[in-house]
Amino acid sequence: MDLPQHDVKAFKAILETALLTSQEAVSVGELCKLFDGELGADIVRRLLEDLRGDWQGRGVELVAVASGWRFQARVEFQRYLDRLNPQKPPRYSRAVLETLAIIAYRQPVTRGDIESIRGVSVSSAILKTLESRGWVDVVGHREVPGRPGLYATTRKFLDDLGLRSLEELPPLDELGSLVEADLSAQPELPVEIAAVPPSEGPAAPPDPSVSPADAAEAVSQ
Repeated sequence: MDLPQHDVKAFKAILETALLTSQEAVSVGELCKLFDGELGADIVRRLLEDLRGDWQGRGVELVAVASGWRFQARVEFQRYLDRLNPQKPPRYSRAVLETLAIIAYRQPVTRGDIESIRGVSVSSAILKTLESRGWVDVVGHREVPGRPGLYATTRKFLDDLGLRSLEELPPLDELGSLVEADLSAQPELPVEIAAVPPSEGPAAPPDPSVSPADAAEAVSQ
């Protein structure tokens, strides 16, 4: 890194402080503001990677998710932390997990698409559950009569599962052939949908409350 060593140490301390005191993941763009234009995004990313290495082997790690970088407890220590806050994570029904998996792997999809794949009707309560959790949202409308809403997953969905992007979801061929066959049989139709900016940085460990594999496996069973 083409910076004096004392500057590297100081810059890393600034990044470390900002991330440790933030309640949410912070993007590289936001972190660049800490240096008032003195450092570009590429250098900030390199400093973050260096800082991530500094925290190797400790109970807390620096990771990157869809929304940016954050510090979090390592998965193996979560069971100890749960003793301080013994609240149980929410449990979701098979129908909710099936719907979430279909949206995640086939997005953007309409309610009709979901019902066609599941073979049963989808209640408004199921979609409202996923929307209230902040995992799915209506991102556009299909250009067909009635212009039904198109559902897609959100950055919060990726953040909660510790993923940078949808590409890090388990491949469908690892979750059974049923879903893969159902999804590939659905026709591609023209859509009107807002673009989602790409994520950056390495992936984080999944949130223990629900994993992408759990969600998708519910459909394949």
